[in-house]
Amino acid sequence: MDALEAIMQRRSIRKYTDEAVSEEHIQILLDAAMAAPSACNAAEWHFVVITDRAALDEIPEMNPYAAMARQAPLAILVCADKKAEIYPGFWVQDTSAAMENLLVAATALGLGAVWTGIHPIAERSVAFAKRFKLPEGVMPLGLAVIGHPAQTLAPHGKADPAKIHRNAW
Repeated sequence: MDALEAIMQRRSIRKYTDEAVSEEHIQILLDAAMAAPSACNAAEWHFVVITDRAALDEIPEMNPYAAMARQAPLAILVCADKKAEIYPGFWVQDTSAAMENLLVAATALGLGAVWTGIHPIAERSVAFAKRFKLPEGVMPLGLAVIGHPAQTLAPHGKADPAKIHRNAW
């Protein structure tokens, strides 16, 4: 699958088979995430790969919109080390770019994935930081829940000409 096809076919998949995601695919997802751009090339991102069944089952207690983690074989917590920032505040953009690369790569590999939000909800940030033992200054942005899809969603044409403006609003 080429890059444009993966971008256009990417959907938020919330149902998975019980098939494990291979270590090779996990590494490809992480490599893709770390190929994202970052402000001043700070690359302040860090990733917590979660395959432990008990940990995956606990995730919905910290984020009710991540209930699908109970059926998924994998989740990746996308974080930023704020101490590594060169331009303070850009960690959100940098880790968001990494998350999107990870999601598009999952689609290209035939996997399903969904971005579940953590930041800026303080209770979620604290809960994930505590549960996954994040060092001080490391902030969780979001959690990608990943697996082999047990559902097929048609690509949706989101392009809306009414939202395109040229040279000014």
